[in-house]
Amino acid sequence: MTRGITAPELLVELTEGVLTLTLNRPEVLNALTLGMMQGIAEALKKASTDKAVKVVILTGAGRAFCAGADLGDLKKRQSVKAFSLGDELRDHFNPLVAQIRKLEKPVIGAINGLAAGAGASIVLATDLKICAEKTTFLNAFARVGLVPDSGMTYLLPRFLGYSKALEHMWLAKPVTAEQALACGLVNKVVPAESVLAEARALAAELVKMPPLSIALTKRAVNRSLEAVSLDEQMEYEARLQEILGRTQDHAEGVSAFLEKRSAQFKGE
Repeated sequence: MTRGITAPELLVELTEGVLTLTLNRPEVLNALTLGMMQGIAEALKKASTDKAVKVVILTGAGRAFCAGADLGDLKKRQSVKAFSLGDELRDHFNPLVAQIRKLEKPVIGAINGLAAGAGASIVLATDLKICAEKTTFLNAFARVGLVPDSGMTYLLPRFLGYSKALEHMWLAKPVTAEQALACGLVNKVVPAESVLAEARALAAELVKMPPLSIALTKRAVNRSLEAVSLDEQMEYEARLQEILGRTQDHAEGVSAFLEKRSAQFKGE
């Protein structure tokens, strides 16, 4: 099944359980506008309760994934006396990143090129990442007198480590696709023309997996990034396992294993 919605700044397509969201401002390297972020947020919100959506892919049109906030658009809004950059983040950027993390379905970043600023933060928030060979990750907040935002200071040190993250953020030194792969920031590096196909192949595998197991695994891993002890996390795992152990998908998975056949999961 294919459902498609075309909007000026965001392309939305649902095919065989995979919702693909394409940032569609290639002439400005998919720099983020409020409309674009609202469109992504609305699509993710609908996806959270739409059983037809099993996996989400985020990608960009043209030669870049996302150059971050549209600084020209931002400067216009900053000219308004009541403008607050903090509120801009609280109202638009932060909710979008949080929604990606909280969506209990896999979100794959198909990173077709440059990911800078908030665009890189969006990449960091995705669960799995397929990256084009010539992609660079750029953090230029310091060059415009700002602090990295949209979750950057939380997520990036968890991939690069403390010192490398600070070097990247302070000096705006790009991270290449190869460096990103080496430190586990991305899952796979492929030629640019293969990024979306690779992401869709990965999504097709995930579509076949038990949705409740996928959801609660993501919930547990996100929780593990918080300040919890090993004992607390093991108890949390036990509670989730108690829930999943009573599902039809668990029974189907065990039966399929014993009967040497492919399991048919229904999310029940």
